[in-house]
Amino acid sequence: MPEIEVAAGLVFREGRLLIAQRRAGDHLGGFWEFPGGKRRAEETFTECLRRELREELGIEVEVLELVEALPHTYPEKTVHLRFYRCRWIRGEPQALGCDAWAWVTRAGLNQYRFPPADERLLKPLARDAALWEPR
Repeated sequence: MPEIEVAAGLVFREGRLLIAQRRAGDHLGGFWEFPGGKRRAEETFTECLRRELREELGIEVEVLELVEALPHTYPEKTVHLRFYRCRWIRGEPQALGCDAWAWVTRAGLNQYRFPPADERLLKPLARDAALWEPR
């Protein structure tokens, strides 16, 4: 079974968190996610995350601390995810590599449907107000 390494961003801006909707034709299409993508062999997770956010949403971020690292096994592959807290620097999000995007509040996060791996972060995000504070 293939194993894939993925970097995902918890991008905060003014008390809101950026989420993106997966393209309808992609694996888990229609679900919302914390944006990011597959790490290339020659890149670090931080480099991967900055590249993916530029490609998918047209934004620049500062990658801060690792919030969570976890594996998740789907029937066809195992994904090793690393979720990093990020600070938005510049660029207004655009749906370049996704169907839609949204800035959501802590209270509004549970109104979106996430893939099982990303869903595991919803309770910690809802409970930990410090993650939402500017740094």
